[in-house]
Amino acid sequence: MSKSADLVRLIRDRAGDEVPEIGLILGSGLGHLAQAVDGVAIPYADLPGFPHAGVSGHNPHLVIGTLEGVRVAVFGGRAHYYESGRADAMRLPLQVLAEMGTEKLLLTNAAGAVNRDLAPGDLMLLSDHIAFAGTNPLIGEGSDARFVPMTDAHDAELRTGLKAAAQAEGVDLPEGVYGWFSGPSFETPAEIRAARVLGMDAVGMSTVPEIILGRFLGLRCAAVSVITNMGAGLSDESISHEHTKQMAPIGAAKLERVLRRFLHQ
Repeated sequence: MSKSADLVRLIRDRAGDEVPEIGLILGSGLGHLAQAVDGVAIPYADLPGFPHAGVSGHNPHLVIGTLEGVRVAVFGGRAHYYESGRADAMRLPLQVLAEMGTEKLLLTNAAGAVNRDLAPGDLMLLSDHIAFAGTNPLIGEGSDARFVPMTDAHDAELRTGLKAAAQAEGVDLPEGVYGWFSGPSFETPAEIRAARVLGMDAVGMSTVPEIILGRFLGLRCAAVSVITNMGAGLSDESISHEHTKQMAPIGAAKLERVLRRFLHQ
């Protein structure tokens, strides 16, 4: 039996056989949402091969249960490319999600604004992305399935549902293009200027590998960024991980309302 099949069996032994309708990957500032799930929390440490999620501000548990009446699988932390140099670090967790029968994946992240119409505390729904980090989580995959079309990477129906939920909550949710930089260092002012020229509206260090892996695994994906800072050179604020953790809860409170409404629709 494969590693992913063993993990599916382990998770079902603890959380039951009911298929999660939606998988949620929580970024900085949203970890507490996992605690609102009526279900079972399984530490990543109990799931061999799952990442340690060694970034402060993340809560490394897989929570299976009900949120707003919907069966969900909530990942309280993610592995980033910059932690190990592996763009496919989230492949096993997402493979397990797909093998459990889940078809939809919602991702959240903290991001820096490139578009001056965005400000800290705002939300941005990803309409598309640019993999500026220059690598791909499917490098090394031997099958022809690696040639994944990305035209509809950000699912139109899920995006429509998220926009409707935001409107119902009175929350602005503009769409924009997210640029993936490898990190862990923040971008330079010149890189931010280049990002603007290339059409990016926000930048960050996650999400894109998971979108690619999700599409490879047949998951329908959508993602929302919480803007925590302006990109380097666009303001006088000091950019740091501590600043990100301090600012993330402002937008995360609005995003929680949107996600709850989305699930409740």
